Amino acid sequence: MSTLTYAVHDSMTMLRRNLRHAMRYPSVSLGAAMMPILMLLLFVYAFGDSIGAGMGGGRDAYLEYLTPGVIVMGVAAGAMSTSIAVCSDMTQGIVNRFRTMNITRSSFMTGHVVGSVVQTMVSMVLVVAFALAIGFRSDATPLEWLAAAGLLTAIAFAVTWLSAALGLISKTVESASNKPLLVQFLPFLGSAFVPAGSMSPGLRWFAENQPFTPMTETLRGLLSGSAIGDNGWISLAWCAGISLGGYLWSRSLFNSTTKR
Repeated sequence: MSTLTYAVHDSMTMLRRNLRHAMRYPSVSLGAAMMPILMLLLFVYAFGDSIGAGMGGGRDAYLEYLTPGVIVMGVAAGAMSTSIAVCSDMTQGIVNRFRTMNITRSSFMTGHVVGSVVQTMVSMVLVVAFALAIGFRSDATPLEWLAAAGLLTAIAFAVTWLSAALGLISKTVESASNKPLLVQFLPFLGSAFVPAGSMSPGLRWFAENQPFTPMTETLRGLLSGSAIGDNGWISLAWCAGISLGGYLWSRSLFNSTTKR
């Protein structure tokens, strides 16, 4: 077997380990779906009429606007479980046991990241199903739905690598659960809930130049069947940059903390 084959085999073993942990503790896995669902209920039924009227529509129009932003927010929120899981493994000694085994060093992080992406995407299927149940309707074609799924996977992959690095720098599980909060909060300061153009000048500049706004606008365009302009390329560039930065940071931290 080649080195690449061994790496893939070991990564799959670590992936199965993490998915089994997720199945044992479904509350952690489903937690990523609960917050977006609660946000949909709160903003649509408590504020939907007033916000929708301010945007030139009603509750149904606001649901169409809000759903893509809440989905992106849910993907960002799913990163917390990665940070906690990585920190837990690093502080409880299991990594030292892995070091004594003949396994590829990179498989530990790969298993965590891929497992978290799978869990996040399953959670987002639940969020989309709930949004459809309360009245969300999409004009997207099957190809646009596929592109939307690809975009969400890319976002989850990028945020998860960053969250893995935050887990590695955390000394306790409690601190690991707090560090990704900034990432989860960023969609609130974008166009997830209201258009960036309706914000004050300073906040509008920040909203228009942070990564989650083009991601949200791209998903919104795909689900509505409308043009996405340059937002698609900008979103993919952000995903690639965050993924690469998170991967390099995680690899550096993991190699330094597990050095013999």
